[in-house]
Parts: sequence; C-alpha cells; structure tokens
Amino acid sequence: QVQLVESGGGLVQAGDSLRLSCAPSERTFTGYHVGWFRQAPGKEREFVAAITRSGRTTNYADSVKGRFTISRDNTNDTVYLQLNSLKPEDTAVYFCATQPQNYVLSSRPVDFKSWGQGTQVTVSS
Repeated sequence: QVQLVESGGGLVQAGDSLRLSCAPSERTFTGYHVGWFRQAPGKEREFVAAITRSGRTTNYADSVKGRFTISRDNTNDTVYLQLNSLKPEDTAVYFCATQPQNYVLSSRPVDFKSWGQGTQVTVSS
C-alpha cells in the first residue's frame, strides 16, 4: 500500500484560502485515483473531492463545489486541494487517500485503501 502524507493545513479566518498537499512517502501513487475527505469532531468522515489517475476527471461534494479545486502533478507525484472562500463549517481534519485506477472514481470512503494521517484546517468566523 501507498503511505500518504498531507500538509498545508492551518488556522485561517473565514474567506481566506489554503492549499493542501498530498504526497506518497515512499512508493509513487501515479497509478491511483486520489480523494480528499474530511472529518469534523463528532461527525463521520465525508467526501470532499477526488481526481482520476490521469487528472482528466474530478468530482466534488456539493458543499465545496465552486470553492475547492483538486488537481494533481504526476511529475512531482503530488495531489493538491485548493480551498478558497473558507467557511467555519469547513473546519475539520482533511485526509487524502488512494483508490485503485481500475475502478470508477468513487466518493465513498470504503473504496479508498491507503490513508494519510490528516492535516487540520480550522476556520474562524
């Protein structure tokens, strides 16, 4: 399995932006789809965005559509999540995870196999 490392989280004010990064610590993940999920205290882990191995197809949760952008740089083996117009309800730990490329791009956490440790995003009002 691919070990992932997320970075880029922090404490920001409502309306600010952040860019999260996800990279493998050892093996490459260029052969996988990659998804971002988040989990707020006391809530279940929820889908945020996902991108196919090629980068040509993306999918977003309705709650972030138009504000967040997922992208990947396969040359540098990194997937990004640009978070714009942040709201207090975006506060959560953000995780990235991989899905094997031979499956249709999913939004279900159960379909993703390798997870990072997460990066905290806190948005103050």
